[in-house]
Amino acid sequence: MALLLRTVARQGLCLSRSQFGVLYRPAVPMGTAAKEEMNKFWAKNTQLNRPVSPHISIYKWSVPMMMSISHRGTGVALSSGISVFALAALVLPESYPYYLDLIHSMTFGPQFLAFSKFALAFPVAYHTFNGIRHLAWDLGKGFKIPEVYRSAYIVIALTVLTSIGLAAM
Repeated sequence: MALLLRTVARQGLCLSRSQFGVLYRPAVPMGTAAKEEMNKFWAKNTQLNRPVSPHISIYKWSVPMMMSISHRGTGVALSSGISVFALAALVLPESYPYYLDLIHSMTFGPQFLAFSKFALAFPVAYHTFNGIRHLAWDLGKGFKIPEVYRSAYIVIALTVLTSIGLAAM
């Protein structure tokens, strides 16, 4: 069946090519290997002294760039953390209260606990507020450059305030 479909499709493709006549021309000459084309490409780039690709060093770092990178990073970190926690809950032999009591018995200082709560709250708050910012963009709001920067600073301020509030609980 697959052979029949492939044959019919190829014949249809050949017929559609002949309809275009002069207008249709393959982008790469038939019979050349991909390696040959790649070598031509790199030889031309070397001859013209073109850079390999745009690199981070040529871009001026900006707040929107950092916000985008951080949003992706916190998303990956949060999903990884939740996955590890869920896997640990399935694999570890004792129940949750046992491990909670174990952590309480370690008697960390209040500064360490406050910092730990802040470190856990910050990515959640940041990803949430920046996600709301992205939802506003999905509605077509806030695309002008001053609005982009203003919303970025609002997200940062709300993230810090919310993280401090959650760490204080």
